[in-house]
Amino acid sequence: MAASNVKVLGAWPSPYTMRVRIALNLKNVDYEYLERNPERGPPELSELIHKTNPVHKMVPVLIHNNKPICESLIIVQYIDEAFTSGPSILPSDPYDRSVARFWGAYIDDKVRNDTSYEEAFEKISKGKDFFGGDTIGYIDIAFGTNLAWVRVFEKLNLVKLLDETKTPNLYAWSKKFCSVPAVKAGIFPETDKLLEFVKTLIAKYDGLLHHRENV
Repeated sequence: MAASNVKVLGAWPSPYTMRVRIALNLKNVDYEYLERNPERGPPELSELIHKTNPVHKMVPVLIHNNKPICESLIIVQYIDEAFTSGPSILPSDPYDRSVARFWGAYIDDKVRNDTSYEEAFEKISKGKDFFGGDTIGYIDIAFGTNLAWVRVFEKLNLVKLLDETKTPNLYAWSKKFCSVPAVKAGIFPETDKLLEFVKTLIAKYDGLLHHRENV
């Protein structure tokens, strides 16, 4: 579906940006992607982000028909309502839709190492491949875009969120999620690239702390 009036302002390491891009891919919406790079500009993009998201001044921002929409999960909901092509992202049943929104908010607030997601998957998926049923939906997008960072944290030995023994259903789901064409379409960063990005951030933070201690 051609939609040249759709733009996404984002950043490649951001799981929140990934949510928006996956949702647009699911809906078969063509869009212009503008990558934010704080170190190398362009300054015009930073100005556009500040203009379109004056409250938080952060990505992602979806611009549709020159109107900005902010906050990743709100953007995903907007995409589901604004574009009728492709599968529905949120359930049609009002109760199921409220459950999906609850878990989306929970994921953003409490991504941690526990079994609550395994239990939620068993209950919500009803024996199917995804939280959304036969195809990925709102919860899959909300949770699945954290997988790139989960892999990095596992390499750094910071957290083990997915375990083949403790969370077998969630572990299997993660493999299926990453194989979905809308997800595979160049959105997930390579683990090693993201790991180097994280190491750079850690080094900068350590350097800043060291500087402050010596001021």
